[in-house]
Amino acid sequence: MLRYMTAGESHGQCLIAVLDGMIAGLGIDKKFIDSELTRRQSGFGRGARMKIEKDTARILSGVRKNETIGSSIAVLIDNKDFSIDKLPVVVCPRPGHADLAGAIKYNRYDVRDVLERSSARETAVRVAVGAICKLLLEEFNIGIESKVLEIGGVGAGLAPALSGQPQGLPLRIIERISTAQKKGDTVGGIFEVIATGAPLGLGSYAQADKRLTSRLAAALMSIQAIKGVEIGLGFESAKRYGSEVHDAIFYDKAKGFYRKTNNAGGIEGGVTNGEPIVARCAMKPISTLLNALPSVDIKTKKASKATVERSDICAVGPAGVVGEAVVAFELANAMLEKFGGDSLGEMKRNYEGYVKQVKDF
Repeated sequence: MLRYMTAGESHGQCLIAVLDGMIAGLGIDKKFIDSELTRRQSGFGRGARMKIEKDTARILSGVRKNETIGSSIAVLIDNKDFSIDKLPVVVCPRPGHADLAGAIKYNRYDVRDVLERSSARETAVRVAVGAICKLLLEEFNIGIESKVLEIGGVGAGLAPALSGQPQGLPLRIIERISTAQKKGDTVGGIFEVIATGAPLGLGSYAQADKRLTSRLAAALMSIQAIKGVEIGLGFESAKRYGSEVHDAIFYDKAKGFYRKTNNAGGIEGGVTNGEPIVARCAMKPISTLLNALPSVDIKTKKASKATVERSDICAVGPAGVVGEAVVAFELANAMLEKFGGDSLGEMKRNYEGYVKQVKDF
């Protein structure tokens, strides 16, 4: 019911997204969309590109007088660093990137034709789409946030955040990123996305592609550099007894059915159970290393060093913002599937009737 596509290259003229299926009557706050784009650009360990680009969204269609009108929403983000046709040919693919596989797949002997589209720069316009979806979810008191849990093997909670430190990161993490930078290396990490307020009953166990767990996992895995996703207790649940994993059910006349734990991460059998939705993602270190790894020139077939592109040292925090965006899209889609309607008013009427049904169960 809700779908989107993106277009554009890292150093192309712009990035574009078309969001189709959004209901009419939703208020659009452009300042909020731009603030989400700023969040994606922030973080200790970001590269020089973020000093060039000041991402703002231009809404080209589907919105009139700051309100959706039911037609497809087109969003454009200009690239200030628009130099794609002037950049040098790339012949030495980077290990860990789409470079070599993409070049062979599409029969391109300039790897730039691959890296320009496979770049994480594409996520900027996905954050804009996610921001619109967040605005819809806020109408139903559903909130989404993310937080960094670990960077380069160092837990974010191991040391207190000191005033004046970038983004309030613990000193040990700042040192870890700084060390990687000095070595010409990169670091990855783990972030968590939490959605609160989602009603019981989103998703379905009836078909595999309707399970909300599979849809969230696919969305999060679609983010560049993400190598693992878990919902709730995730991989830890494989190590424990069932009695230590499953969330016991309780009932109170005032609040109905509830849980005292949330190891399931808010989803059971592919269906939301009313508890917060919790997903964690493992992000690998970024593939571009200043101290480049061994590679092969795809034209001469001689040993060489991988190409060095301008890049980040660490982008785990910004990746969490992208994680929020793709989760927002999937939850907005699930809400529209569940409650339908062509306008916000109609959708709210359907929602309110269902909430009463759940309360009276």
